[in-house]
Amino acid sequence: MYRKGQGVPQDDKTAVKWYTLAAEQGHASAQYNLGFMYVEGEGVIQDYKTAVKWYTLAAEQGYASAQYNLGFMYRKGQGVPQDCKSACKNDPLTGVIGVQN
Repeated sequence: MYRKGQGVPQDDKTAVKWYTLAAEQGHASAQYNLGFMYVEGEGVIQDYKTAVKWYTLAAEQGYASAQYNLGFMYRKGQGVPQDCKSACKNDPLTGVIGVQN
């Protein structure tokens, strides 16, 4: 709600606060959204390593968008050492469709 300003004033910092509370309780969608905000630097200082942490937790629960974004981060070496094997492990489509650098 706060991230997009749905029914409340748009406020990225408040969105991060609520996503963090939910993510720490294991909610995959909150973990994914928090990872995205760290990638984009929305409401927080951009931090790829922290994004990888949240994407990983969501991906381990089968959250497909997190798996894709985590694979992309391994492919590009954002927040983790560049590793095409891990990219394909986290996002099998990366290997199938041949994502370009």
